Amino acid sequence: MNNDARFMAVALALGRRGLGQTWPNPSVGAVVVRQEADVPVIVGRGVTCTGGRPHAETEALARAGAAAQGSTLYVTLEPCSHHGKTPPCADAIVQAGVARVVSALEDPNPEVAGRGHAKLRAAGIAVDVGVGADEARRTHAGHIRRVVDGRPHVTLKLAVSADGKAGLAGRRPTTITGEAAHARVHLMRATHDAILVGIGTVIADDPLLTCRLPGMKARSPIRVVLDAGLRTPAASRLARTARELPLWIITDTGAPATREEGLRALGADVLRVDGENGLLDLAAALRALATRGITRLMVEGGPTLAAALVKKNLIDAAVLFCSANEIGPDGIDALEGLPLTALTHSPNLQRVATDEVGPDRIEMFERS
Repeated sequence: MNNDARFMAVALALGRRGLGQTWPNPSVGAVVVRQEADVPVIVGRGVTCTGGRPHAETEALARAGAAAQGSTLYVTLEPCSHHGKTPPCADAIVQAGVARVVSALEDPNPEVAGRGHAKLRAAGIAVDVGVGADEARRTHAGHIRRVVDGRPHVTLKLAVSADGKAGLAGRRPTTITGEAAHARVHLMRATHDAILVGIGTVIADDPLLTCRLPGMKARSPIRVVLDAGLRTPAASRLARTARELPLWIITDTGAPATREEGLRALGADVLRVDGENGLLDLAAALRALATRGITRLMVEGGPTLAAALVKKNLIDAAVLFCSANEIGPDGIDALEGLPLTALTHSPNLQRVATDEVGPDRIEMFERS
């Protein structure tokens, strides 16, 4: 591995630390490298801070201080060139005396879109683009999807028995996978901006939807419920904890105002989108989340919502936690009204990796 690839890998690893914490901004990683006695030495590291500011580049440059003069900056996304809530990172790079910038991707944000790289080149800084681009696209998939398509990057998580079931007869929940798989799910939650379930899951499972790994409760995502009729029970764990951890409920424009008032009184935030025949417009719901800054959305339930997203081709990635145990023919299908192959053999998705976690298998898919 050459030096550019090696240091970009460090920047990408830094950027992944902030996933789920920096929305509406992407979680960027940056590394400042200086030649000292013919040996490249990292003199500054940075990652986008919680809430999206300060940006990674300025954090790395601040840590490098005077050592940034004549250095190479490795960054996982094009430095910004416009004045927002903070000055342009491109200006800070020029002022720090950086000699070369290695950038993984051009930012598709129309406020940047090559202007950051152009500003650096105009200042006499050498700019190379494309090192680590494939991995950077994965890391920044939420940012890219939001600015290009106006919705979050959607990752569907399913726990599936060996016979393709997700629950017991009568829509009764059951434990499908083991503790190691459960820990992996909580780690996924920590790297997403928001987690989405349907009202059926709320009523059947009474979930909490937090990250319950030791010391990581603060990394819990925004909890979001699709609830066209505002049936979320006031006594549910989600509603009872709405003042501790954000709860957003997406409902129909015609849902009863009195129910909205009751949920808001508990601390929930209610968003209204169009619906028809008791079903919400999923694309409109995703657009509403993107408008609020959500870039990475994890979908955890249940079979009805999962199938609806598959039918609408709104799944960008899927993670299947597969058990070796069967539930039986009376169990609930993992995708309501669809065979599991509608997901696993979809022309829109391809299997990219498999992993073993305890007694269970994980299958990972990405949009093809």
